[in-house]
This record gives sequence, C-alpha cells and structure tokens, in this order.
Amino acid sequence: MKFGVVVFPGSNCDIDCYKVLSNVLKKDVDYIWHDTENIEEYDVIILPGGFSYGDYLRCGAIARFSKIMDSVVKHANKGKLVIGICNGFQILTEVGLLPGALIRNNNLKFICKTVPIRIENNTTPFTLNYKEGQVINIPIAHGEGNYFIDEEGLAELEKNNQIVFRYCSKEGLIDDKSNPNGSVNSIAGICNKAGNVLGMMPHPERASEILLGNEDGLALFKSMIDYLERGHFK
Repeated sequence: MKFGVVVFPGSNCDIDCYKVLSNVLKKDVDYIWHDTENIEEYDVIILPGGFSYGDYLRCGAIARFSKIMDSVVKHANKGKLVIGICNGFQILTEVGLLPGALIRNNNLKFICKTVPIRIENNTTPFTLNYKEGQVINIPIAHGEGNYFIDEEGLAELEKNNQIVFRYCSKEGLIDDKSNPNGSVNSIAGICNKAGNVLGMMPHPERASEILLGNEDGLALFKSMIDYLERGHFK
C-alpha cells in the first residue's frame, strides 16, 4: 500500500498530509512533484490544500493543466483512490473528475475556523469508519469554498448518493446558519459516481492528532487503509 501526496507550486498542506500517513499511521508515502507523469506505484493520490500557482486566475484553474493531472485522471478511471482536500477539491472540479465548481464564499471573506460537518454517506472508501449521520468537527480555511452546482446536477448527486459531507450545527441540523460559505444544500464534500474520487473543503489532516486537539479527521485516513487492506485494487 502506497500513498502519494502531489506537490504543486503553492501547496501548503502537503506536509500535514504526509505526516499523518507517515508519522501517525506509519504508512509508505511519497511527495510527488507536479510534473511527474508516472504514478503507477501508488494506490492513493492526495491533492492537498494550498494555493497552487498562486490561484490568481481561479483556484485550481492552472494546476489542472499540470503534467501529473493526466495521470491522476487515468489513475481515477482505473478505480484507484483520489482525494482532493480544499484546493485539491477545486482542482478535481476543474479537471472534470468531480461535477460542480467552487466559487467565492458568500460573505466574500476568507474563513478559517473549525466547523461541524455531518457524514451523509459512509459507504465510500473514505468514510467507512464513520457512522451515517455522525457529526465531526473539522477545520476549514478557504476563500473560495462555496460549492455550486445547477439543479439538474444537484438532483444527480442526490440520486446517486454522491454527497458525502454537509455543514451542520453541532447537533447535526442542516440550516443556513450552519453553512459557513453558502454552499448549495450545505455541501462540504462529494464523491464521483463510482465512489473512488472524493473532494472536500474541510481539512481532515488538521484534525488527526491529539497534539492538534482533534482526531475527528483520522478516521478518514484509516478508512482508506482499511479499504485497501481488504484487497481492493491490489
């Protein structure tokens, strides 16, 4: 089992993801520079948060043209796991592996705080160690985290059970007051139809150690490990 964390110019959460996997979970993990084309040896590709290429045009709009992204698309199309966190989620929508788009937060301000999110789908390789309906607390840090999709696309997401996380109150209620950025239907994370590609705006890697005061994100990484150890894709 091997993990690869892609590093774009401007990535700043790559080290956090790497340390969760190497130091906390004792797994084999590499940094992968963005112009790498051969990623055959990896079971899981992680697109971390940060400001790829400065994000001056639009978040993820330049990174999606990096050499590695053609390989990431092929990796996903083989059924292997891909997870995009924050800027990584934005890149996955830009490259077309996930539907919809991330636009400016509705208050037009950068938001950095820990928020409750509810597990909507615990049947994915990324969430099998959570319970459906469970509320966890995960940090967000973004200026363009407002997930948008048209009504037809939203209906498809709902029909296919592709909504994985929603922002909620600490009691698990979904309402506008608990939606920090204005995302459609309070969506915080989605997967593709096959379930092997996940995009999420909250940062589980920032909530994966007691030292950080919060381990609610660790089950996401453990879910991927358990999924692979059951013999999938290898």
